[in-house]
This record gives sequence, structure tokens and C-alpha cells, in this order.
Amino acid sequence: MTLVLDTSALVRRYVHAPGRDLVLGTMADDGDWCASALAPTETLVLLHRLALHPAEQEALWRAAREDFEALWVVPVDGRCLARATEIAATYGTRTIDAVHLAAADRLPRPLRYCTFDRRQIPAAAGLGFEVITPLMAD
Repeated sequence: MTLVLDTSALVRRYVHAPGRDLVLGTMADDGDWCASALAPTETLVLLHRLALHPAEQEALWRAAREDFEALWVVPVDGRCLARATEIAATYGTRTIDAVHLAAADRLPRPLRYCTFDRRQIPAAAGLGFEVITPLMAD
């Protein structure tokens, strides 16, 4: 099965925060990791903001970039953006969330969608994704 990771899930892989074990375990169970073309950039920006000092940022970026080599990147092209418009209009998501969801929607089913962003969960479920999140009980 394919595992799609949004930025919130990717960041948890590198930062010791609640839910990290869920991401690590889910990624260990599935070798086919996918993300939108926006996710690597967003991940690096967030890791930069979370780092306490330049050496920590460099270590986080190095770990992330190594993983990005194993990540199947779904292009964000005109077709993806058109689908993002439909998703945002249907589910009321933010534009950036709709782009991540539209990228995932291009992949063959079944797929698992890992997110920590509660705004994406209803749309991901509505699109027929198996949603992996610790937030479902909230």
C-alpha cells in the first residue's frame, strides 16, 4: 500500500514531539513513501523555524534530505492545481492543504494518508484515503 505524508507528518519524523512514534512506525511498515512536490520545501522551512541553533538546523536538514531521496514526489502541475481547486471548494480546506490532498488523489488506491493537521482529515476521509493520525480520537 502507498503511504502519503503531508508536511505535518514529515516534520514529526525529525522532531521529538507527540505522534513521532506513529510516523516512524507507519513509515517503517510501508516502504512506498509519497508526498506532494511542496512537502519537501515546507518541511525544510518548518525545520529551520524549529531548530534552536544553526548546527541543529543543519542536522535536521541533512536527515530530511536523505529521506527525500526515498520519497516519491507527486508533481504539482496544472492538473494537480485544478483538482486542488475542486477539493478546496468541496471540503473548505485551505489552498495549501488542498494541493497536498490533490497530489495524493492522483495516486492509485488503496493509499494511506498521514497527517497531523485536523483541517485535512475530513477531506482525506472524503476522498477515500485511509487516514493515519493521532487526532481521530480528539
